[in-house]
Amino acid sequence: MSAKWEKTGKTTGELTFEISTEEISKGLDIAFKRVKKNLRVPGFRKGHVSRVVFDQFYGEEALYEDAVNAVLPVAYANAIAESKAEVVGQPKIMPVSMEKGKAWTFKAIVSTKPEVKLGDYKGVEVPKQNKRVLVKDVDAELKKRQEQNAELVLKDGKSAEGDTVTIDYEGTVDGTKFEGGSAKNYSLELGSKTFIPGFEDQLLNHTAGDEVDVVVTFPEDYSAKDLAGKEAHFATKIHEVKSKHLPKIDDEFAKDIDDSVESLDELKEKIKADLKKQKEEAAEDAIQEAAVKEAVNNASVDEIPEAMINEDVDNQLKQYLGGMQRQGIDPKTYFKLTGTTEEQLRQQLATDAPERVKTNLVLEAIVSAENIEVTAEEINQEIKNLATDYNMDEKVVRRTLSDDMLKHDISIRKAINLVVDNAKEVAKKSSTKTATSEDSDK
Repeated sequence: MSAKWEKTGKTTGELTFEISTEEISKGLDIAFKRVKKNLRVPGFRKGHVSRVVFDQFYGEEALYEDAVNAVLPVAYANAIAESKAEVVGQPKIMPVSMEKGKAWTFKAIVSTKPEVKLGDYKGVEVPKQNKRVLVKDVDAELKKRQEQNAELVLKDGKSAEGDTVTIDYEGTVDGTKFEGGSAKNYSLELGSKTFIPGFEDQLLNHTAGDEVDVVVTFPEDYSAKDLAGKEAHFATKIHEVKSKHLPKIDDEFAKDIDDSVESLDELKEKIKADLKKQKEEAAEDAIQEAAVKEAVNNASVDEIPEAMINEDVDNQLKQYLGGMQRQGIDPKTYFKLTGTTEEQLRQQLATDAPERVKTNLVLEAIVSAENIEVTAEEINQEIKNLATDYNMDEKVVRRTLSDDMLKHDISIRKAINLVVDNAKEVAKKSSTKTATSEDSDK
């Protein structure tokens, strides 16, 4: 193999390479076997013509296109490996010469990874994170659990915000019913903003048995385009009005909602521990994000080729829809439920693609600068972890992901850990407000 690499720009280049006569011969044999079975030549049975006869009738050149398709992918991959060019995206390949009996020459016009010049990535400063759990945090969580355990009690009076009404409704637009516009015995919490703006407001100050003509206008950006911006009438019958009955927050309440505690004080301590863990995990995530972002901001990256942006969006789209499928939602159902299209999702994912690609390039440069390596043991453990996370057989994971892909992901994580471990937390600008006793540590 003879390959010649020439850069034509910061992120473009030309790769000229040859395909040997030996490989060409193999490609021609493959091509002939493909066409032979359907070939009809006078004096021969279908599929039984010899190569010599074929060449006499049609000429060897008739096989060139199929032969190129057979041998070009491997030849191009070998040329890339020989040149050590960091090619991204799909190449534009064209023949230079394809003379009979000689090696064939091709030229590939390609995009390449942009050059990365690292700045400071060790010792970057990140805002110090608040991991304290305050009395009001615990009280807010208790209040949330009280709301979750509230009972709905029939109410004789008029409905108010926070009450739940049981209703029948039938919607029409211009006097015509529409799909999804009707329901019976539907429970709706007033003030939850579950329905179209204005719907719930018109059910306030009513009692069981009332019939209400609810008139609303669908938003201009409503997912069902045939209803967007149109006025609708909902003939609504209120069957019941129920108000929330909040349980008293005491020892009995604590034992009712958590059988591992015996008192309200124990429940508060447990909530405090849970909130502490959440805050510490959130702090770790915030520090990591800030440290990596600072390292990326300190680096200089040449213009990113469009091919890398498109590849990132393709990967993000595949992961997103794959996650939906693991939840039992196929892409067609997802787009129908959300009222969106694949192209709209692509555009949404493309918004942050340049920053994602730049971040990955900088982390790859750190891997190279720090000579970060990945062991076989680490790859095996990664496969085990992925198999557990996605409830898959380890053999399936191995078939799906190559060692190179796994090495890349593990090395990037190591680079992130290096940046984070060397980051320096600095205090945020303090507020002049003095903490009250209510805001003190629990």
